[in-house]
Amino acid sequence: MHLTKTKSSFYRRIFIAALIERGFNTLPKIIAEIDAPRRTVQDTINALGELDIDCSFSGANKNGCYIIHSWGPINNEWVDVNYKTIKAYLGY
Repeated sequence: MHLTKTKSSFYRRIFIAALIERGFNTLPKIIAEIDAPRRTVQDTINALGELDIDCSFSGANKNGCYIIHSWGPINNEWVDVNYKTIKAYLGY
């Protein structure tokens, strides 16, 4: 399936949020799971707020983690059901 730039950006953001909820809640864990560049992961996490997904970093830099406080208008149950499909679309 061909994804438009808009759709792939949206899927990447909700996928990263889903990873955080699944316990891949640090940059090293996310990078190891999807083999994405560090900067891409950082930029994606920083852009979650554009979708009204409330995500913050908790703890010290060396032992802290990201936490999703609210999915905003995104139905996280839909994301959970479609997790594998989204992952495949993104090529992870």
